[in-house]
Amino acid sequence: MPKLLYASTSPYSSKVRMAAIYAGVVIEAVAVKTEDKPAELIDANPLGKIPVLVLDDGRSIFDSRAIVQYINRLSRNALFPRNPDKRLDAEVLEALADGICDCALSMVYERRARPEEMVHQPWLDRQWAKITTALDRLNANPPKLPRKITAGQIALRACLGYLALRFAGKWERGRARLVRWAARFDEKFPELKGCIPA
Repeated sequence: MPKLLYASTSPYSSKVRMAAIYAGVVIEAVAVKTEDKPAELIDANPLGKIPVLVLDDGRSIFDSRAIVQYINRLSRNALFPRNPDKRLDAEVLEALADGICDCALSMVYERRARPEEMVHQPWLDRQWAKITTALDRLNANPPKLPRKITAGQIALRACLGYLALRFAGKWERGRARLVRWAARFDEKFPELKGCIPA
């Protein structure tokens, strides 16, 4: 059985875990602490980043988008529509959600890695401006939640879960439609709720 090295707080890990459950692909989820630089993680991904999917033959797949594409192929397109335009929409939504997470993580690392007096506030402000611009666009036109969702919607739910974990009370202001979207996602797909960043 493929083994997923992941962290419970990681939005990228969350996306992959939700994608696997939704697509019906069985994986063994193994929590790791990247700061400990465990040999199992470094052997699987020399960058020391998670998530990493270790296949039964020993090959490793890293970067959440590569893993999601692999799961999609295994499941015969459970995560992306066959229609090229609809597939493109799903891929762009996934990229937008991941981009928001990239900005949010850079803010978390800026505060975590530097002493308070060395934190660069203009950098934090720039990243937050990118996040708010993207969230405002999504709030103005939240993605649909049909019976069959895509990796795009899954990535967005993981993203909003991460923002709720790290920026609770801040990201939600003025974005009631997006907050309702996340709640509806959890109601429609309760089996995925346990994978949201925590």
